Amino acid sequence: MKGQNMSSQIDSVSLLSRAEELVALARKAGADSADAVVVRSRSTSVSVRLGKVEQTDASESDDFSLRVFIGKQVASVSANPGFDLRALAERAVAMARVSPEDPFAGLADEGDLARSALDLELFDPTEVSSDMLREAALSMEAAALGVDGVSNSAGASASAGMGGMVLVTSHGFSGSYMASRFSCSVGVIAGEGTGMERDHDFDSRLYFGELDTPEAIGRRAGERVVKRLNPRQVPTGKDLTVVFDPRVARGFVGHIAGAINGASVARKTSFLRDRMGQQVLKAGLNVTDDPLKIRGSASRPFDGEGVRGEKLAMIEDGVLRHWFLSSSVARELGLHTNGRGARGGTSVSPTSTNLALEPGMISPEDLIRQVGNGFYVTELIGQGVDMITGEYSRGATGFWIENGELAYPVSEVTIASNLKDMFMRVTPANDIDRKFGVAAPTIAIEGMTLAGR
Repeated sequence: MKGQNMSSQIDSVSLLSRAEELVALARKAGADSADAVVVRSRSTSVSVRLGKVEQTDASESDDFSLRVFIGKQVASVSANPGFDLRALAERAVAMARVSPEDPFAGLADEGDLARSALDLELFDPTEVSSDMLREAALSMEAAALGVDGVSNSAGASASAGMGGMVLVTSHGFSGSYMASRFSCSVGVIAGEGTGMERDHDFDSRLYFGELDTPEAIGRRAGERVVKRLNPRQVPTGKDLTVVFDPRVARGFVGHIAGAINGASVARKTSFLRDRMGQQVLKAGLNVTDDPLKIRGSASRPFDGEGVRGEKLAMIEDGVLRHWFLSSSVARELGLHTNGRGARGGTSVSPTSTNLALEPGMISPEDLIRQVGNGFYVTELIGQGVDMITGEYSRGATGFWIENGELAYPVSEVTIASNLKDMFMRVTPANDIDRKFGVAAPTIAIEGMTLAGR
């Protein structure tokens, strides 16, 4: 499908003006300090199944939120466009006056604020019509159904949209950014009756022209599901090497992010809370986080408090170097923010940005060959991860590795270990794909338990 260029990008000047007025009114109503945020989103999506359109959606929203501080008392309110600015500001201040004190509350330190504009190339002005989205979804589904062995469709969808943020603070920050997003996904079924298997494929990019073709996405989905037909069960075993494909490995890296989130450390809900400066991953491994990556899926020129983060080696040579920190969480831990505060409605919490488990030197084929006999995971089921203790137990499907090759599909097994041990036994391949906000190569983890028949 071909896109057309929009005549102009969305103008944020009017939103900045309203946010500035809202902050000024909050100060006038009695707030010591305040910030106002507008989260803007626009999206269009089309879903199809078996050659027919099932749903077409279009949505637009500008969601305002105001946060006010009176000493260490804080309150937040939110509203949709059309609200009375003065009334909202007065209500927020009244709420703050009766709120309990939060010793760590407050705006980011003035010296931490981003003071210059930065273009990270996050916005693609290509305009994609609903007709183009329908064409893409239908093409994806047709390509998937064209793979020999595919018996049905679970549906396909294509979407285009944009989202961004306007932030104004009472101590001098005023900024905005917008990011585009284009995505395609398709789910398919192979087999019949109790022998049916499901799988899917997808792609998501900031720039329309960088999306994989609908035909390629559909073909991959069809090929994936056909390979899963006629799965076998395998016997229970211990000290097994389990290989995670990159799609599954991204979830594993997400567990690393959760364990080094400063909010979890402050709440004492992370099993790594006492491990700063210690080895937590296998020596030689690095986990990076980069909010300023050009065209990065999770890039941002400033965080939800107006602080510009920088690329960090969160874990370097296996040693934990940083937590993800917002200003309030950093104060609670006696540290300094590193610009990872994300706005979630009326609150700010630390999150990762463009997070990556950096690749190794070995190809995924050689990694599997070195395993000999083991298990290759393509999908995980359930939520059996305890981030306080690190205990890990997940249902899994995939392929049995025999003599260094993928031999046959496997289902209805459970893999288990403890994340503390898993982190120390990871070997990454060299096939990382950095197009998503969490990136990981194929990884092998030694010493896991597999519960089969």
